[in-house]
Amino acid sequence: MSNTEELEISPNYDYDDDDYNDDYYCATDEGEEEEFGGGVKAESNRFPDKVVRLSPFCGGGGGGKSSGECRSWNGAALMMLLCAAGLIVDPLFFYAFSISDSCMCLFVDGWFAAAVTVLRCIIDAVHLCDLWLASIRRRKRRSDTAAFGRPVTAPPYLKRSFLQLFLILPLPQIMLWVAIPAYLEKGLITNVMTLHLIVFLTQYVPKIYFSVVLLWQMHDLSSYTVWCGIALNMMAYFIASHAVGACWFLLGIQNVVKCLKEKCTTNKDCRPIFLTCKDPFYYRTTSTVSCSGQTSRNARLLWGENRHVRMTCLDTDDNNFAYGTYYEWTIQLVTNENPLEKILLPIFWGLMTLSSFGNLKNMTDELEVIFMILILTSGVLLVTMFIGSTKVFFRSMTSKKQAVHLKMRNIEWWMKKRRLPPKIIQRVRNYKWQRWAAMGGMEDEWEMLQDIPQGLRRDIKYHLCSNLIRQVPLFRHLDNLVMGNICDRLKSLIFTAGETITWEGEPVRKMLFIVRGHLECRQHSIGRSCMLGPGNFSGDELLSWCLRRPFVNVLPPSSFTLVTLETTEALGLDAHDLKYVTQHFRYTFAKERVKRSARYYSPGWRSWAVVAIQLAWRRYKRHQPFTASLPFVMPTAEEAVNSIV
Repeated sequence: MSNTEELEISPNYDYDDDDYNDDYYCATDEGEEEEFGGGVKAESNRFPDKVVRLSPFCGGGGGGKSSGECRSWNGAALMMLLCAAGLIVDPLFFYAFSISDSCMCLFVDGWFAAAVTVLRCIIDAVHLCDLWLASIRRRKRRSDTAAFGRPVTAPPYLKRSFLQLFLILPLPQIMLWVAIPAYLEKGLITNVMTLHLIVFLTQYVPKIYFSVVLLWQMHDLSSYTVWCGIALNMMAYFIASHAVGACWFLLGIQNVVKCLKEKCTTNKDCRPIFLTCKDPFYYRTTSTVSCSGQTSRNARLLWGENRHVRMTCLDTDDNNFAYGTYYEWTIQLVTNENPLEKILLPIFWGLMTLSSFGNLKNMTDELEVIFMILILTSGVLLVTMFIGSTKVFFRSMTSKKQAVHLKMRNIEWWMKKRRLPPKIIQRVRNYKWQRWAAMGGMEDEWEMLQDIPQGLRRDIKYHLCSNLIRQVPLFRHLDNLVMGNICDRLKSLIFTAGETITWEGEPVRKMLFIVRGHLECRQHSIGRSCMLGPGNFSGDELLSWCLRRPFVNVLPPSSFTLVTLETTEALGLDAHDLKYVTQHFRYTFAKERVKRSARYYSPGWRSWAVVAIQLAWRRYKRHQPFTASLPFVMPTAEEAVNSIV
């Protein structure tokens, strides 16, 4: 059967290349012929060359997320990554400040500032592109709404758009490249630190609010899992550590500048302009920052060589200035020219501070006290959220195992009470654990659909199982109504390896449609065996039994012995359910096309056809000497079947 014929059989299913799996084994029956409407068509295989890979429930292609949900999840994830990138890049502007160890003056690292500015501009450009695409989508949606005559209300997204526009304003870039050099040239170095921190918080706090709102919106998506929650909480924890460390570095360098300023006021040879290097931006064209100036070269050199000021403000061994919580690494970092160390050490300090809930040495400065209060409060909140999400994750992972252990304990107690043989006890244990592993920790997947309305449940089962059920030749010609009733009565079954499902000669109680695994089909009477894989079925004797008139209430015997070769998942259709469908939809099964298909694939009809052919041949051979001159045409197999009818 070609793929084109597959599409004609099931036009409602969209076949993709990913829906096929060449590794599945399909039993074939060569040389079969089937007649529909007078035409004879030979099929080399009873089943398609490629079997549709099945979803975790049963049907083909039903296990994935819808395209709309995927778009929503991808859009939210992309926006979350953009917000995280913005929250990471903005604190990097603080690390552009540095203090020259030779001149004891403040300068801005030019190359580092340029790199951070480029990163920030790229993120803002992506945000702006996203806003532009969103405006196009909204405009198209509003035009479609107006075309249908619906009232167009005021757009509710304007506030969010204005907020996003505010978040991408180049305030840090303007502050770093325009305002800070002007302040440094005037010697207002303390004011520039405070202004830079205020501008940073003005744009950073709304970014945090926007990210939190987006995070809560992601909770409503069905694709949001516990793993996503842990990853997002961990990412928020590290971003908070990064932001706290950057603020700690800026406030620390401000304290160092304050110390230098106090010593400068007590030194008669020092002027406030000496606290700023000759060039506000240093691009590392020379080995050290130049201390020379146009009019005060000697005075700057004397200030840079002042050992008392250096020991008081920049020496960690003999330091008399009250740095408070900024003392530990701030003095080493402000004169460090390695950008990587300047970034990593504050992140480590922020992570350590958010996790320790205190143990910090601080002074009575109001700004430092407020800063430490915010750090401790944020640390408690973040740690609580992280522990809560982790606890939910481990509870979801262990609750199913605990439930299975409890059930197994009850079963073990019952088996010991009934004194079952050890072999049966071991088989029960293997079945329970293999079923739990095959179902992914779920006791029964179909139990989730029991609380859904019947119509919706039937549509879901039809979507999941119709492609598998149509592998049965008789069911290919049924309409959607009959197929919906058949799919609604399917039951999920799990068989462990080595289990005998049906013995040859015993009554057939259900049809099996294999989803995963393989079965060995043995016929001991003639010594034949074959293998059934995903997409195959067994128990088709029930079809002839249900369509037989007059109806006989005795189940037909099985022609094969079915043994599982591995853990097998299948769908079962009980005999009484199949009988219900054939009786309540007689008009469908009374069609000549369905009857011919049922007779052609029925083992009973095939046996009777073989007997009829043998009897006709024997009659021909017995009467051949007396009717040698008479014309005789050998009947075909299909004519023999029709003669029986």
